[in-house]
Amino acid sequence: MSCRDLPSLLPPFLLMKNPIQGYDWGSRDALTKLFGIPNPDGKPQAELWMGAHPNGCSEVQLNNGTQTLSALIDYDPAAALGESTLARFGSLPFLFKVLCAEKALSIQVHPSKSQAEAGFAKEEAAGIPIKAGNRNYKDPNHKPELVFALTPYQAMNGFRAIPAILALFERAKLAAIAALVADLAAAHAANQGEAGLQLFFHQLLILDGAPKEQALAELLAFAANHQDEETFALVTSLSVQYPGDVGLFSPLLLNVVTLQPGEAMFLDACTPHAYVRGTGLEIMANSDNVLRAGLTPKYIDVAELLDCTRCVAKPDDQILLSPRLEGMTGNMVQHFDVPVPDFTFSVYPAGEHQLTTASAEILFAIDGTVTLKQGDNALRLDKGQSAFIPAATGHYQLLSEGRVARAGNRC
Repeated sequence: MSCRDLPSLLPPFLLMKNPIQGYDWGSRDALTKLFGIPNPDGKPQAELWMGAHPNGCSEVQLNNGTQTLSALIDYDPAAALGESTLARFGSLPFLFKVLCAEKALSIQVHPSKSQAEAGFAKEEAAGIPIKAGNRNYKDPNHKPELVFALTPYQAMNGFRAIPAILALFERAKLAAIAALVADLAAAHAANQGEAGLQLFFHQLLILDGAPKEQALAELLAFAANHQDEETFALVTSLSVQYPGDVGLFSPLLLNVVTLQPGEAMFLDACTPHAYVRGTGLEIMANSDNVLRAGLTPKYIDVAELLDCTRCVAKPDDQILLSPRLEGMTGNMVQHFDVPVPDFTFSVYPAGEHQLTTASAEILFAIDGTVTLKQGDNALRLDKGQSAFIPAATGHYQLLSEGRVARAGNRC
């Protein structure tokens, strides 16, 4: 379908056809088990993308054909996005995903908005190809994220408190890095914890040769005798996936958490994190900027990573994101408020809801059939399907047999 075939007014609801990214850490059966999405080739299905990202743009069903979502938005950006979103962002500011991890993803840090803008401009000026292996910044945007668990979802998120880090390393008695652990303890005692943690993190990242091999061997030996503890069980599991990787120290450095279905967490800029296993909904700013810190064969720019990492503890009580509840007890809408304008995320229970667009929206049917209505217009979604709703839609009715995820942005 060409742009000249597009209607003069955008329909209120458009069924989406979403690409699936086949990264090797993905699950072969999660999308099929949860949503009936086939996988005839039996290959990893890591991420189902819902949005207008150039590396995986959704299509929308329109009349008797399909059109890329990006082309639909470009045809009438004010109607699709809303005037405020268009003025502030210029494009759909979020990417919505179903993420299915069978193996751990790399430990990552995402830059802040200002860091991304400066880093992108610097690499553009240096003429580094956008797809080069040593390219850090693919775009000038930040990449805050929210993940909402659909199954038990194990992850690492933010540094542990320094006393907790010290306790784990001192228990493991890693002779090869005993001096580094002692330096961290001394920095903490001198109230220089942030600088000490940054130096400790740096020294672990650049550990090489015999000291690295010895430290990892000692760590794995200790972990093998403490498999009843989540931290050390994770070390052992990761060692099978990423043998000899400095990221095997990460469970001792970072908070290890397993979200239960229905729980969520927010991952801010400059915070080291990794997804380990499980299936969840993920929404993020529309960016592809990743600085890696381990559990990967890919390029690690240690200097740039450290410049973009806040070496401060993330308290246990700040890991889970508690929803703001709305509605009747027992049938309440969950709004997961985040400190960025790029995206909003809510989960609606089964039932009937009267909604109004404030921006472009994407709805995803989590558990059952969903019907969207506005006057004579209606669209039915089966479990695992999604719809794009232009900002110009305004008031509409949502009737659902199960939970529905609603993604948008603040204007």
